[in-house]
Amino acid sequence: MRIVLRTLIAIILTMAAVFPAAAAQYKKLDKPPLSERWFGIYLDKERVGFYRQAISEAPDGYRMEGDGSVRMKVMGFSKEAAMRETYMVGKDLALRSFEVEQNINGTASRLSGKVANNIIRIKSVTNGRTTEKQLKYKGEVYPGPALNLYPLMRDATPGKTYTILTFDPEEVKVKEVKVSVLGADNTPDSQPALKLRNNLYPYVNNDIWVDDKGNTLLESVREGLVITRAENPKQLGSFVGDVALAKKDLIYDFSLVRAEPPIYNSKKLTGLSVEISGWNDSLPLLQEGGQTVEKSGEGKIAVKTGRAVPEQAEKTKAAATREDYLKPAEKIESDAPEIVAKAKELAAGRKGAEEIAKALASWTSDWLRDTVEDGGGAVASFKSRNGNCQTHARLYTALARAAGIPTRFVSGLVYLDGKGFLYHSWAESLLDGRWVAIDPTYDQVPADPTHLKLLEGHLPEDMAPIIAIIGRIHIKVLEAMY
Repeated sequence: MRIVLRTLIAIILTMAAVFPAAAAQYKKLDKPPLSERWFGIYLDKERVGFYRQAISEAPDGYRMEGDGSVRMKVMGFSKEAAMRETYMVGKDLALRSFEVEQNINGTASRLSGKVANNIIRIKSVTNGRTTEKQLKYKGEVYPGPALNLYPLMRDATPGKTYTILTFDPEEVKVKEVKVSVLGADNTPDSQPALKLRNNLYPYVNNDIWVDDKGNTLLESVREGLVITRAENPKQLGSFVGDVALAKKDLIYDFSLVRAEPPIYNSKKLTGLSVEISGWNDSLPLLQEGGQTVEKSGEGKIAVKTGRAVPEQAEKTKAAATREDYLKPAEKIESDAPEIVAKAKELAAGRKGAEEIAKALASWTSDWLRDTVEDGGGAVASFKSRNGNCQTHARLYTALARAAGIPTRFVSGLVYLDGKGFLYHSWAESLLDGRWVAIDPTYDQVPADPTHLKLLEGHLPEDMAPIIAIIGRIHIKVLEAMY
């Protein structure tokens, strides 16, 4: 069983870049495909994870980066893993150095190493304990993401077999792998491809289909039990968004954004100013709700919240569209009888929208039990009393709209002391002419200044843009005000 489980998770460490080509002419490649690609991981046709890989040029070689998360259960045994990996390789794809962060079934570790004179010198940190190790080998050693590219950068003639040394960061050892070129063969969904096979996983076949540019189209373990296939990022966007916002899922390790320097006593903050780098410049810069955002350079934005926001910036221009935020919507059933009745009950005897909003947020926080899974729409969660931060935000939004308070669903980052920023959903209500951030998960009115709004909207397509930034942004704290 241990071998089967290792087979299921190790697949996400061996992928190359993706997407189909129009024809299958398998000539020797001068270099690997330089791009970013996304993969969905499926167990028995059910999506259980994802993986992102980017290959770029670097001095005297290439940089291979990968991030991903997977969670699966087979025959009563579970396997959970999340990783971030960076490999520096030469022009021939031979390993030169690496950094790997991984969490396997709750055990977190960080590996770093350099290769020289047929020796890999490795530093490992696991549960706060640091160890050093040396691995000796003969010839060249290659990272997992290079295995599918290796034949195409040499000779992809059908029948050709290569014996390759690869570094396994999970076992922290050098392993011998055989890669065979089987010949031209369409993928199961009829894409022209070159089929490869390797023995990376004992006792089972690992079949791979690649296109003429070296892009992996599909990997199949145990005749399709585990499938890893190239997908458009938009197809994965809502899935990644959902698991990221759950926070307790394995995606936690992938989506955590560390702040430098760390923030202490975040709940006592009155204002915050940060710079986010690694930003996708095609995304909108969302204002209001107690924050201002402006570009500070290519791929960089500056965000101010709370007391750091200039007073004049707090005035909203959105009042003209307030009716849009009073209407019922999918999963925000503000016209449902039970929602209307509860909103009326909670608002009774209270003066002003702010006092009502506080009552609604507090009731929602108490009513719903915080769970990993999304509890669905407002009515469903009202009845089940279960749900994650998205569920809390939907139920509060429905109640607020039913009470006549224009309210919208938003998502972004919130700080967790001692950890960093995590993806989260909350709401914004229009109170006295200003949009105010309200967090019904943590019963905060207004929400604390660590709430950094990145997205607006509760539908899957509204969440999809998260895939453009998750796993790649960094936060520099410019000022923390107390």
